[in-house]
Amino acid sequence: MRLAELSKRSGVSTATIKYYLREGLLAPGRQINATTAEYDEDHLRRLRLVRALIQVGRVPVATAREVLAHVDDDSLGRTIRLGAALWALPQVPEPENDDEEVRAARHEVDRALERLGWTNAQAVSTISPAHRSLVAAVATLRRLGYAWGAELILPYAELMHQAAVRDLDFVETHDSEAEKVETAVAAAILFEPVLRALHRLAQEEESARRYGFA
Repeated sequence: MRLAELSKRSGVSTATIKYYLREGLLAPGRQINATTAEYDEDHLRRLRLVRALIQVGRVPVATAREVLAHVDDDSLGRTIRLGAALWALPQVPEPENDDEEVRAARHEVDRALERLGWTNAQAVSTISPAHRSLVAAVATLRRLGYAWGAELILPYAELMHQAAVRDLDFVETHDSEAEKVETAVAAAILFEPVLRALHRLAQEEESARRYGFA
């Protein structure tokens, strides 16, 4: 397809597509002549991922470029490739190690991971942004007087594992390795707002069932 058709099918203006091309977020099209290039379905799929990163995820262009570099690195296995792409997304700052609640939160998180049998999460805990985010969140809850520990983390973790299974089942419906990794990264950006909204709706529903509408 030509640039105009790529723009029409993606809903992205030609000017923005040209900007993404200049920034290296989108691979160049196949050159037909000095002024015209042709694009394919891979360009359309990548364009949708770029828009998910920048528009929905609010990821800076430089960060999006780093994420996409990991997505495209076919020298890595799928788990490492996906992990590197997700870790390149914006993350929370490192919690203060000398903070008493941070130490307690880290202990409880690690205790929960051990009980869950999440060996990979345990192995990468010292460098994992997700582990760091969880520790920071649990530490904040504990500072506010909510005694969050492994026992409270466990049932939520088990629910999230079910969500992860659904996520990767969806990823597996795609054919190529590139599509699988791209879809997994897009899911990290797009599915989280869905899960957050569903959680709030579920809370509202359960509240109405328990306490009525008064």
